[in-house]
Amino acid sequence: MLEELDPKRTALLTIDLQNDFLHPEGAYGRAGQGAQSILDLPDRIAPVAQALRARGGTYVSAQFTLVPGPGQEPLIAPHLKALRPFLGKGDFAPGSFGHALVDRLQPADYTVEKVAYSALYQTRLEYILRALDIDTLIIGGIVTNGGVASTVRDAHLRNIHTILLSDGCAAFRQDVHDATLVSLGSITPIVTCAELTEALT
Repeated sequence: MLEELDPKRTALLTIDLQNDFLHPEGAYGRAGQGAQSILDLPDRIAPVAQALRARGGTYVSAQFTLVPGPGQEPLIAPHLKALRPFLGKGDFAPGSFGHALVDRLQPADYTVEKVAYSALYQTRLEYILRALDIDTLIIGGIVTNGGVASTVRDAHLRNIHTILLSDGCAAFRQDVHDATLVSLGSITPIVTCAELTEALT
């Protein structure tokens, strides 16, 4: 599978690796929410991005976005507000520090704002892929059972080939991460960051 990979028709897609999720001064950091497995992701994924770009590939960052509404209160889904009541004004707002991709992975070739779990739902991602003749996505990010799983399944429905980075994604609980990888194994190849980096180099 990896031997047949055409780097020029492949993009690395990271999901939600933003300061508001990972940085100690971001929304989740200030609220004491996080997991070491999530904090470890940028260092694991960076070599994949470097190796893919060296072969002519593309890096796309999909970034969770809370659109500021009336009074700058974020337009936030009720289920998310109930789950994360600490989210408020300025969190995940376009152009803000918290909304930005973490420094370790800067800069992406393309940035896509996403308002729901899937990076393909009501975004410009598919347009970018078609315009660049990209047919394969290498996917990592957070959380495995949320944005990552939704994007993998959405890509599958659109006949976009995917490769999932087993240690390039994470969840707040290891058992949830592991179970999600098992469930996704029927629709996507799953490899480690090191395996993919080696295949590209």
